[in-house]
Amino acid sequence: MTAYDALLLLSFGGPEGPEDVIPFLENVTRGRNIPRERLEEVGEHYHLFGGVSPINGLCRDLKAAIESDFAAHGVDLPVYWGNRNWTPYLADTVRQMKADGIRRAAAFVTSAYSGFSTNDQYLDDIARARDEVQDAPEIVKLPVYCDRPGFIDPFTDAAKDALRRVPVGARLVFTAHSVPLSQPNRELYVAELERAARTVADGAAPGAPWDLVYQSRSGPPGQPWLEPQITDHLERLHKEGVNGVAVVPIGFVSDHMEVKYDLDVEAAERAAELGIPFARAATPGADPRFAALPRHLLGETE
Repeated sequence: MTAYDALLLLSFGGPEGPEDVIPFLENVTRGRNIPRERLEEVGEHYHLFGGVSPINGLCRDLKAAIESDFAAHGVDLPVYWGNRNWTPYLADTVRQMKADGIRRAAAFVTSAYSGFSTNDQYLDDIARARDEVQDAPEIVKLPVYCDRPGFIDPFTDAAKDALRRVPVGARLVFTAHSVPLSQPNRELYVAELERAARTVADGAAPGAPWDLVYQSRSGPPGQPWLEPQITDHLERLHKEGVNGVAVVPIGFVSDHMEVKYDLDVEAAERAAELGIPFARAATPGADPRFAALPRHLLGETE
């Protein structure tokens, strides 16, 4: 691999202790005039897990898995890690890359899709971080990978496993983070989600019905967002007499807070109230097939 001299793992970031929760949420919502009470309400989700988001630990695991994959395949590139909203902050990582003599790096983002918040914002993050560092390395974001086997195959296996934990005939339900209908590139985001869900469904339960729904809405009540929300959809499935639900968080690459709270707590509790057997599929995380994706994408962009 000669086109780059480093790989940058770029992620969202998350708090790593109770004292980090509100400052982290202030970073996430800066400029959006979110009331303090709302931040404290969302903060309670984190406090259920000791004030620690799983995402940083998962990024450490993924970084180590990528490094192992590189070593096993003779790819001699250092792997750096930077976040949008918490330490290690991206600008600090770019500063370290410059100090280490890195001139051109590829960025692998922990978001598989096109769209504003899932792709374009990360491009903005890279530009801002480079502006903060004089003579910063060039950083090229690797392509979206929602259709790649390294992303699809772990989800397919996880969907099969989830289906084994609910009654035969249970509905396969895919979830992704909702976004405002006005968000740029929203249509492309939805189209990619539908293709990824269809591919996983075809591999996990050929011919069976499946749905794509949304979760983690955070905007004002009057602002239209992608729907239906997962909890509303569970109620609809209950009325239809569905005998179980296997939920696949196809919009996420790891089990971070939106997965751990919005699905494992909120959606699971609603399913229990409705009497619907519920299983949640694992995300790719540090699966070796997913960790190999940066190497494959690097090879394509040389």
